[in-house]
Amino acid sequence: MPVPNVSFEFFPPRSVEASFKLHDTVQALAPLAPEFVSVTYGAGGTTRRLTHEAVSAIHHTTDLRVAAHLTCVDATREETLSIAREYAQAGVTDIVALRGDPPKGMDRFVPHPEGFADSCELISALKDAGNFTIRVGAYPDRHPEAANASADVDWLKRKIDAGADAAITQFFFEADTFFRFRDACAAAGITAPILPGILPIEHWTNTRRFAERCGAHVPDWLEAAFSNAQRDGREELLSIALATELCSDLIDGGVDHLHFYTLNKPHLTRDICHALGVLPRIALEDVA
Repeated sequence: MPVPNVSFEFFPPRSVEASFKLHDTVQALAPLAPEFVSVTYGAGGTTRRLTHEAVSAIHHTTDLRVAAHLTCVDATREETLSIAREYAQAGVTDIVALRGDPPKGMDRFVPHPEGFADSCELISALKDAGNFTIRVGAYPDRHPEAANASADVDWLKRKIDAGADAAITQFFFEADTFFRFRDACAAAGITAPILPGILPIEHWTNTRRFAERCGAHVPDWLEAAFSNAQRDGREELLSIALATELCSDLIDGGVDHLHFYTLNKPHLTRDICHALGVLPRIALEDVA
């Protein structure tokens, strides 16, 4: 089985303790030589400054290529582009451009009166503003706001046509979900890379709740498997086994890059990567 390229997503810390956890997560996963790492934005833009600080810290203290999430939420066009220019001046030219979730207490996205109306406007402005590598979100399961599955493909094509270089999918639980989406995207003329997003399941109840919010389909067999594993104390073993099998199926289907949502808890992601043959760089050098 070919060894895939990998990338990792982190979220910005909100406390001193969380800062140490992020540092430890980066240190644990950096030896796996990810193609890039990304740092998220909180819902409603709540972590804008924290995201900037985390991106800057990773950029200045490691050799990792770091991508900053940037959203349209609760900011003017100039404020958003000013953040992008700050990143560029600091040497960070990778952006994950997203519309963003509504602020807490709101059930739908409402553009700022002087802001970007949607992610396509943001992508187009970033493309005009500088030499950014722009990645965007994609939804192999239907987005909660999408009228149908084809709407997600159409929207992704609009984002690619606006200037996006690649897409990262929301997490999913079965390889066929990704393959169906990939085929639909190819039929629509999308040729940009689509990276499957992998979420190692650390806590099943929380993951199921998150899946329901973002529209990810939860198969009945997965619910049953974790119910049994929780009773037997084998939830972590099951998580590693299932994620490794999912990744293996994706690789067998032609996927060469996996993007892991780490939740700043590196051990599951690290163990899954090891099972796939993604080993620490120093270990590879020793073998050579």
